[in-house]
Amino acid sequence: MDKALAYAAQHRDRFLADLIELLKIQSVSADPDRADEVRRAAQWTADFLARIGMEHAAVIETGGHPAVYADWLHAPGKPTILIYGHHDVQPEDPVEKWTTPPFDPVVSDGYIRGRGTSDDKGQFMTHLCALEALLATHGTLPCNIKVFIEGEEEGGKGMTHDFVRGHADLLACDAVAVSDTSWMSPTRPSIVYALRGICYLEVKVRGPNRDLHSGMYGGMVQNPLNALGKLIASFQDAEGRIQVEGLFDDVLALTPAERAEFASVQEPEDAVAADLGVPSLWGETGFTAVERNWGRPSFDVHGLWGGFTGAGSKTVIASEGGFKISFRLVPNQDPAKVAKLVDAHVQKHCPPGVVAETTYLHGGTPVMVPADSAFIQAAAQAFEGAFGVRPALVREGASIPITAVFQEALHAPAILVGYGLNSDDIHSPDEKFKVAHFFGGIDCNVRLYEAFAQVRTGA
Repeated sequence: MDKALAYAAQHRDRFLADLIELLKIQSVSADPDRADEVRRAAQWTADFLARIGMEHAAVIETGGHPAVYADWLHAPGKPTILIYGHHDVQPEDPVEKWTTPPFDPVVSDGYIRGRGTSDDKGQFMTHLCALEALLATHGTLPCNIKVFIEGEEEGGKGMTHDFVRGHADLLACDAVAVSDTSWMSPTRPSIVYALRGICYLEVKVRGPNRDLHSGMYGGMVQNPLNALGKLIASFQDAEGRIQVEGLFDDVLALTPAERAEFASVQEPEDAVAADLGVPSLWGETGFTAVERNWGRPSFDVHGLWGGFTGAGSKTVIASEGGFKISFRLVPNQDPAKVAKLVDAHVQKHCPPGVVAETTYLHGGTPVMVPADSAFIQAAAQAFEGAFGVRPALVREGASIPITAVFQEALHAPAILVGYGLNSDDIHSPDEKFKVAHFFGGIDCNVRLYEAFAQVRTGA
């Protein structure tokens, strides 16, 4: 391990140059016009893996945007770890709000800046560079490694999940190492052991068979947009608690140990509010902000439509309107079950004089790995060795849907060992990744594979 760490330190400039080369590829999976760029990023990644000595490195077809696979399986009796990441990136819009060009990365003030730096090219490259350091100095790896870097996470065609389900033998492993999460604090690393899922729906409210003049019909019919507002208001009470009957039946209560661990890394709520430019934070009473975000379901409206919104006035009663909503779900909740509960709620609370139709658009299953898992504890050991402080074991409010697919298809826990920061502005203009975290992540991963090698298979 010492030789590998010395190699990584000696080659830092070149590792950074390699990352910059990859970041220049505009692999925006949501943009059909840049499908060739997504493929080019996949080929670049496969070529890198082949060059450092990984075996069977190849671009693989998924039916959508291509993924990358490679392996090294010469450690008998040791666990097999699947390293996961994604080589596609978010669109750069709005371009005019970037301080520096999104696909012309620069290094300044201790950060590398550009689209994909933190999400996720910089993070998965910490693994590939660590593998190089180990293979270059020893010719072997401490445990069996498979690499799977997909190209659809940020808005592709949705075929990668089906590919994983259909190729469970190829990707079979004992645990999945995912570096696509962030730390709450730049001075306190964190390992995420649970992610929320999601239930996303659309509700349409229909009234009269045509738009009406409010003078001729106002007071005679239910206005679908008035009804729409009442429906939205029915979902949450003044104390922030979701009012969908049965939604909390499967929610696991936070333990005192979890709440104490969360409190150890929580930023002051007034500081978070000031950073966001809001008077105060808000949510379900009885829980702190991070407890609500990490361990409780949440409800949000994402869009509203209907009626007249142009300049001037138009006294119309629109014939229909609608809204899109989502529920972030916590471990033990089932998105399909929640969708049925929401539909029942909409029908029960739909005002008279209109009809409402609920459509379940998509869902993602929450994921939780027991915090006392041998792989989680091994990761904590590696983090403490690399960064000199015990990592916090936390949950995260967002979703990484493929982690649930890994759990379902491979029966393997996802160990979320990210190196980003909440302040990295992922999905936004001026995305960045701390250079010290890029180099620290490489060093930590060298230790991580050694720590994973000590876990008894199946632990």
